[in-house]
Amino acid sequence: MDVAEQINRFQEFFEGYYKGELLENVRKGKESIIIDFSLFSEFSHELAELLLEEPRETLKAAEMAVQNIDLPEEVKRFKVRIKNLPKEHKTLIMNIRSRHLGKLMLIEGTVRQKSDVRPHVTSARFECPQCGNTLTVLQLDSKFKEPHRCGCGRKGQFRLLSKELVDAQGIVLEELTKDLEGGAQPKRINILLKNDLVSPMSEKKSNPGNGVRIIGILEEIPIILRNGTQSTKFDLLITANNLESIDEDYQSIEINDEEKEEILKISKEPLVINKLRDSLAPGVYGHEEIKEALVLQFVGGVSKLRSDGVSTRGDIHVLLIGDPGAGKTSLMRRTAVVAPKSRYVSGKGVSGAGLTASVVKDEFLSGWSLEAGALVLAHKGILMIDELDKMNKEDRSAMHEGLESQTISISKANIQATLHCQTTVLAAANPKFGRFDPTEPIVKQIDLPPALINRFDLIFTVKDIPNEKKDEIMAGFILDMHKDSETKEVAINTDLLRKYLAYAKQTIFPKLTDASIKRLKEYYIKMRSSGKSEEGGQSPVPISPRQLEALIRLSEASARARLSNEVTAEDSNRAIRLVDYCLRQVGIDPTTGNIDIDLIATGIAHSERSKILVVKEIINELEGAIGKEIPVEEVVKLANEKGISRDNVDMILEKLKRSGDIFEPKKGIVSRTY
Repeated sequence: MDVAEQINRFQEFFEGYYKGELLENVRKGKESIIIDFSLFSEFSHELAELLLEEPRETLKAAEMAVQNIDLPEEVKRFKVRIKNLPKEHKTLIMNIRSRHLGKLMLIEGTVRQKSDVRPHVTSARFECPQCGNTLTVLQLDSKFKEPHRCGCGRKGQFRLLSKELVDAQGIVLEELTKDLEGGAQPKRINILLKNDLVSPMSEKKSNPGNGVRIIGILEEIPIILRNGTQSTKFDLLITANNLESIDEDYQSIEINDEEKEEILKISKEPLVINKLRDSLAPGVYGHEEIKEALVLQFVGGVSKLRSDGVSTRGDIHVLLIGDPGAGKTSLMRRTAVVAPKSRYVSGKGVSGAGLTASVVKDEFLSGWSLEAGALVLAHKGILMIDELDKMNKEDRSAMHEGLESQTISISKANIQATLHCQTTVLAAANPKFGRFDPTEPIVKQIDLPPALINRFDLIFTVKDIPNEKKDEIMAGFILDMHKDSETKEVAINTDLLRKYLAYAKQTIFPKLTDASIKRLKEYYIKMRSSGKSEEGGQSPVPISPRQLEALIRLSEASARARLSNEVTAEDSNRAIRLVDYCLRQVGIDPTTGNIDIDLIATGIAHSERSKILVVKEIINELEGAIGKEIPVEEVVKLANEKGISRDNVDMILEKLKRSGDIFEPKKGIVSRTY
C-alpha cells in the first residue's frame, strides 16, 4: 500500500468514526486523538498490520490524513495515539530483543525514576550562505544533525535559521513484580515522552511508583566511547506513542449511575457498617472489632488545613500485635485486594530508605535525583507493613515523621526536599518472645519503641488462646473453606465494596455535630478525671490529647462509612467503643488495674515511674550521709519502709544501671554517675 492510499484510508476512517471526537478535542485545546486499535483493525486489517510493523511511517500518514480533514486551523499539528493494542503484542522488558527494533509494542511496568521536562529538537531549518537555498533536517537521533551539502555543491558551514522544539521527558520503567518468575531480577528500560504526554495532567500518571502501560516504538541509541568513536553495542529506548495508568486510587475509580444507586441503597440500611465489616474479609474467622476498624481505616477521617497553615491528618493508623497464626497476615492480604491503591512490605526486607526516599544517580541528567520509598509511593493509599518488629531500629525511626506529619523530609547530596505521603498505615508485629505471656503486661511484650506505638490510633492484640467451643467453630470454618475453594456468599461483593469505599472517600466530608462533640468531651473528661489521686499528688494519665484526635478521626470515618455528612453521637459512641477496647487491652497498669496512657506513650507505667523516683531520692540521701559508695542493702531497707518490695528495688536498680544513672563499682555497692 503506497503512502497516498494510506492517507486516503486513514482520512476515510477518521471521517467515519472520529470526526466528532476530533472537533471536541480541538474545542478543548487538546493536541492529540486516541484511536482504538481493535476498531481500526476491523476497518482495515492490512493497514493495522502495517501500523504494527512500520509504525513511524504509518503514524506520519495518519497525521497527514488528519490535516486533510475539514477542521479548524489549530488541528494542523495533531498527534495520533493508539490504545487497546492486542495482548499478544505485550512484551516483557526482559524479553525485548533486536527483532523488536522499529516495531510498535506494548509494555507495562512501574515508574522508578523521572527526569525534568526539557525542550527537544524535532527539526531544524538551515540556509546556504552561497545560494540562499533553505534546507530542512529532521532530528530523529540523539545527536544534532546539520546538512551535509547543498544543491549548489557547498559542503558545511550552513547558517541555522530556526529549530522546532517540543517538550520531552525521560522516565525509567521497571518490570512489574507480578510478571517476574522466581529469582528473576526486575529489568529496566528508558522511555521518552514527548508533546502532550508531558502535559501537567498526563505527568501525574508517570509519577515514580505509578504503574503505567506504554505503547511505543523501540529504537536503538548509539553509545559513544570515551575516545569519541562509536561502540558496537547500542542502548535501547522506547519513544512513547501513548501512556495509560494501570494504578487506581480513590480519585480515579469511576462509578456509573447504576452502581451509585446501589451504593446509596446500601448506605440507607440501619446496620450498614456491620454489613461492610462482614464483607471485608469473609475468609478470616472472627476479629469483628479489627474488621470494623479496618472499614473505618479505609474511608478515614477528614484531613484539615487550618488558616495558620497547620494541617491535621485524617488517616487512621492501625497496629495489630498478635500470636503467630492468628490471622494477621490473612487480614492484610485481603486488605491489599480491597484497597484501591496499596503496597505491601515485610520486616527484614525493608530499609529506612526503602520506606521513605533515597537519593540516586540520575541516568538522564547525570546528576542526583530522588527515588521514592513505599510510604511516598502509597500516597493517598494504604501501606501494609508486616513483621514490623523484625525491622532494624534505625529503619523504624524513619517512619515517625511519615506517620504523624505525613511528609518525608530529605537532605542529601545537595537535594533538600519534602515529599507528601498522605498514607494510611496498617502494621502487624509479633510479641517480643514470639507469643504472648498471660502473666506479663502486654505493653512490656511489644518490642517496639513507645514513640512509634503512640503514633498508631488503634492497637489491637490478637491472642491465640485455646477454647474448645471457639476452636470447634474455627476448625469447621477453615475445613469448609478448604473443601470448597469458593468464598461464602457475602452481602457486598469485592468490586462493589471497593467502589462503595471509594465513593465515601471521594464525596463525603462529614462535620462534627454538637451531640457528637458533647459525647467525645464527656468521655475525654471522664477518663482524665478517673486518674486523679485522692491524696492530691501526681496521678496516672489515662488518656492524652492524641487519643482525643484519634476519637475525632474514627467518628468522622464512621459517618463517612454511612455516607452521612454529619457526625452523630452514634458515630462518637462507635469510636469510643473501639478506642476503649484497645486501651483496655494494651494500656492497663497491672499494679493498679487502671488505664495508664504512659504505658503506651513511654513504656513505663506511672506507678512504676513513681517507684523509680523514690529509689533515686533514697540513693541521693544515702550519698549525702554515707558517701559515694552506697550499699544495696541500705537502699533496700529504706525502700521497704516506703512500701517498695526487694524484687521491685532490684528491678529498678537494674533499669537505672541500663539508663546510665548509676553504676556498680563492686558487688553489692552502687554509685551515682555524674
